[in-house]
Amino acid sequence: MPLDDALKKAIIQMPPKEKDKLLLRLIGKDKALSDRLYFELIEDSSTTQERRQEIKSKIVRLAQMAQHTPGWILMDMRTLSSDIAYHVKVTKDKYGEIELNLYLLNAFFEYQPEPLRIYTSRTEKCAVYMTKKAKTLLNRLDKLNSDYYEDFAQDVNRLLQQLHAMCTQHYARQMSIPREWP
Repeated sequence: MPLDDALKKAIIQMPPKEKDKLLLRLIGKDKALSDRLYFELIEDSSTTQERRQEIKSKIVRLAQMAQHTPGWILMDMRTLSSDIAYHVKVTKDKYGEIELNLYLLNAFFEYQPEPLRIYTSRTEKCAVYMTKKAKTLLNRLDKLNSDYYEDFAQDVNRLLQQLHAMCTQHYARQMSIPREWP
């Protein structure tokens, strides 16, 4: 919501003590903002690697659980995707966004091959989700500086191989996902 110029001037002219109280109250009501400020001011943006590692361990823990249906896999992937999105919102970590989403897709293909092997009506939603996520990931990779391609090439090609071999193969062809990258 844009502020009126008169209101901006009035806020600027407020006494510092009163302004600080209002600012602290407002920050306290927005968890993402308070987490971002904590990350930038207290942690000095130095804990990005630790935060990534924490999400990776959560991905491995959930991917290794005995999933018997693609529905449970899809639910876990969506939960983890929201964790990754929150991480990016707090840290502004674009490299980490690509790394974590790539790790997420590869982990579920690696640890849950049986429920994802054959396309059926039960695997359809999960297959669509995974293929769209891979397509989005490839689009983000194209926007990334080409110097980083070497960091991701092996994992991306492993993902593409899985996409064209598992239940996602129909959607991978439909969405024109390449078989090799870059």
